[in-house]
Amino acid sequence: MASTIVNPVLTGFHPDPSFLRVGDDYYIATSTFEWFPGVEIHHSRDLVHWHTLTRVLTATSQVDLRGNGSSGSIWAPAISWDNGLYYLLFTDVKSRSSVYKDLHNYLITAASLEGPWSPPVRLNGSGFDPFLFHDSDGRKWLLNMRWDFRQNHSNFSGIVMQEYDPESGRLSGPIHEIYQGTPTGVTEGPQLYKRGDYYYLLVAEGGTGVNHMVTMARSRSLTGPYETDPDYPVMTTAHDLAYAFQQAGHGSLVETQSGEWYMAHLCTRPIPGTGKLNPLGRETAIQRCVWTEDGWLRLAHGGKLPALRTEAPELPPHPFDTLPERDDFDGRVLGYPYQSLRVPFDESWVSLQERPGFLRLRGRESLASLFDQSLIGRPIQHFACTVTTCLEYKPDSFMQMAGLVLYYDDKDYYYLRVTADELRGVALGVVMCQAGKYAEISSMQISVKDWERYYLKAEIHGRDIMFYASRDGEVWTAMCTPLDFGTLSDEHGGKLGFTGSYAAICAQDLDQQARAAYFDYFEYIGLDVSAPHSL
Repeated sequence: MASTIVNPVLTGFHPDPSFLRVGDDYYIATSTFEWFPGVEIHHSRDLVHWHTLTRVLTATSQVDLRGNGSSGSIWAPAISWDNGLYYLLFTDVKSRSSVYKDLHNYLITAASLEGPWSPPVRLNGSGFDPFLFHDSDGRKWLLNMRWDFRQNHSNFSGIVMQEYDPESGRLSGPIHEIYQGTPTGVTEGPQLYKRGDYYYLLVAEGGTGVNHMVTMARSRSLTGPYETDPDYPVMTTAHDLAYAFQQAGHGSLVETQSGEWYMAHLCTRPIPGTGKLNPLGRETAIQRCVWTEDGWLRLAHGGKLPALRTEAPELPPHPFDTLPERDDFDGRVLGYPYQSLRVPFDESWVSLQERPGFLRLRGRESLASLFDQSLIGRPIQHFACTVTTCLEYKPDSFMQMAGLVLYYDDKDYYYLRVTADELRGVALGVVMCQAGKYAEISSMQISVKDWERYYLKAEIHGRDIMFYASRDGEVWTAMCTPLDFGTLSDEHGGKLGFTGSYAAICAQDLDQQARAAYFDYFEYIGLDVSAPHSL
């Protein structure tokens, strides 16, 4: 009896999946935006069980994200394999908030997904979502959407393609405009496949909001013209805004060892009752697909809505070990699931060696910084969870802070922090930033000058966030009334970001004295079952 894929297979912030099979192994590459290390590669052997295999961009010599705006940086990686070599394309988005888009499209290669990877080669910058197609004749072609900034033109001006020469490492020959998309518009995310007599072009349309969808077109000629599926889209949730999944789109296909077809795609799970608010971010799901007699792709279960559960291929089960809930910082390397903002882990600001059994963070720039933050976090993956840490820290003034933060971006976060002021000495309380507006919950700031350690906890239950503090880890004091988890969402306040919420520990020293904060442990406990039908 076939097993079942329970969606989403990658919970929390794991957007823009690029799907690949090499032999008996399946891989999904996902976007990381401003979070570093960049580009996550996830691995499975049965499409049911997944684990994070590696992160690819680990050094500033590969990519420099300092100064990039929030929800910029690493967009839509595309992974492929040909003749013993892995190819990875990614976009480094340097600016995205004006009419112009400064886009750096890079290609790197490796014999193993765990590296070493070749130095990045910059290919073009005409648009984002690059994809490398390996044709059966040995030629290689780069596809991407093209951005048109001119007035009275569609910004998403269609899909373009140009040949890539692996010998010179450059694009060559004419640029072909192969597809303009449907009247739905916002055509992006091209993926090209060859099946039988046709080239099949899979694209994302409608934008990454509630109108997102997957559309297919085909042509007998590589350069077109491409005919749109007359029953497009292949998949969307735009017609059912009450469905458990929303924003379904950005599809990528694989064919199994036995000839079955599956599509990975992004989706969101809004907080029940909120419609759009999705603080877990864009997640990755998988759908079983079939081909019609006349050669068009369809969801195997019928209709246009993505399935919450779908039949897995008949492959041997291959589970992976789960991560421990608590990290006592006894290791020598800070690895998965942690990430920093824009910069790699560096002994100058983060250390597991200076004081064994503790993570040391040296205070650097503020939570508003796009350059040098001292922040270590992991995606929030559950609508009910508890995050706890223990801090040893002695600030001298209000310029120095350290603690536990629930973070969306530089303009939206909640922060339970230890600091100091003229009246209470060392003090503890919650500050928040919403749409760039800073506020303090002043009524619940407490003096903790005689505490030796600070136990800090955040609890999330649906839309409610509560922060607690304790001097012994046993008796806890509420530090706020319920706060709104929904503000840490792409769609809140019309900000149209692309990431998700993180639980993190951090330290700031706005006087640039690098005051150290020592964290004894970090614990993340998911309390709800991740599948959407269990919410």
